[in-house]
Amino acid sequence: MSFDREREMFDTKCGDCGNDCQVPFKPKEDRPVYCRECFQNHR
Repeated sequence: MSFDREREMFDTKCGDCGNDCQVPFKPKEDRPVYCRECFQNHR
């Protein structure tokens, strides 16, 4: 297995602030996705 390739990133909008962001997984329609700053507030 090779770990040197870049992880695929997906464009989405933050469920809190509405800013565009990228996440390393395919977002699901039924769950909100948060940007890095908002995610810290939900931990």
